[in-house]
Amino acid sequence: MGKALLIRGARQLLTLRGPRGPRRGADLSSLGIIQDGAVLFTDGVIREVGPSRRVENLEVARSADEINANGRVVLPGFVDSDTHLVGGPPRLLDYEMLLAGATEQEIEAAGGGHPALSRAILEMSSHTLEAHARRVLRECVRQGTTTIEAKSGYGVQEAGEMKTLRVHAALCKGPATVVSTFMGASRVPDRFEGGPDGYIEWLCDEMLPRVRRRRLAQFADCFYRDPVFSEPHLRRFLETAQELGFGLKIHARRCADSRAVAIAVELGAASIHDLTECTDRDAALLARSDTVATLLPGPAFYLGTETYPPARTLIDRGVAVALATGYNPETSPSYSMQMMIALACRKMNMTPAEAVAAGTINGAHAAGRAHRSGSIETGKDADLIMLSVPDYREIPYHFGVNLVEMSIRKGRVMFRAPDVAWPFD
Repeated sequence: MGKALLIRGARQLLTLRGPRGPRRGADLSSLGIIQDGAVLFTDGVIREVGPSRRVENLEVARSADEINANGRVVLPGFVDSDTHLVGGPPRLLDYEMLLAGATEQEIEAAGGGHPALSRAILEMSSHTLEAHARRVLRECVRQGTTTIEAKSGYGVQEAGEMKTLRVHAALCKGPATVVSTFMGASRVPDRFEGGPDGYIEWLCDEMLPRVRRRRLAQFADCFYRDPVFSEPHLRRFLETAQELGFGLKIHARRCADSRAVAIAVELGAASIHDLTECTDRDAALLARSDTVATLLPGPAFYLGTETYPPARTLIDRGVAVALATGYNPETSPSYSMQMMIALACRKMNMTPAEAVAAGTINGAHAAGRAHRSGSIETGKDADLIMLSVPDYREIPYHFGVNLVEMSIRKGRVMFRAPDVAWPFD
């Protein structure tokens, strides 16, 4: 057994202990708070959790290295279950056009938008693309994210998608746990023979087997964008992915009247993403399933649409919801889960407790990592963060402020905030 590490004296230790499945309803507000709490872990695994007085008196704790969390909040590391870590450089001209009122189509016609991101991924070397993604991942860890789901999709063509997935694999050796998702059916490449029908067949016959054979992704995702990809397209892609052993996900943005939710529930998808609208029937279907609705407030804020996901309706109907940044250079260039929690409270009528649970344990369920992360429990990975404040409700209160003082992944300190020199000391 390796050297033990003890975090003791937390003003609030948010364990998120609770039911095995994703949290919903009243359980979403249950954070399992221990006042003056402590966590003991060895070899990257949590061994004991409880009041400081009890844990620090255990025999193994007496020889452990200590981190004093006096007056601070300790909670599980955030699980960001929807990002495009590999997306290339910032789209600053696109941003200026957006601020001036340009539409998505106008931005693309001017040489920007999604096609420009696809070109950038194809033109950048793998080394440069990985270096850029590493910088983003480091910033995610500084912001308290210890587990992150990274999606492809911007590569579109085979070369770009495979390059993206290989970068995902390289990032797995970094400071956060990276879950790779092949988002194959996002849009049809220009001049692709056979249009959507031919593209879906190529994905199913060529790309999905290749990605699975090389173990480059755990999930397969697709974009329900009728009429580009209709229900038969979705079913063909998802059923093939399921047969090959992928976990399933669906993006349903701007499709309130689609069958995306019904298909996700029917096929047992781990999550459905970016629901900006949801019918009563969809909410009822999700409430009876283990499919997590991953909500993305970032794009609504960035694009200025003011159409935020209907979190309050979903929660009140018993749907399991997660929060994620949806980080990408085109519609949500923020990797701050703390900011997403603030937006969820202010714009989506979530309580601070609900938002924290959605950004930790439910995010872990959406990313297929709830057995290892998302809560502070014996036997799970020691993935946790320490905040510089005494109350978790300060996360949304101090919007746009990074409160993370320390990030720990598998028992190893990955980030520790430097102190500021005070000239009068």
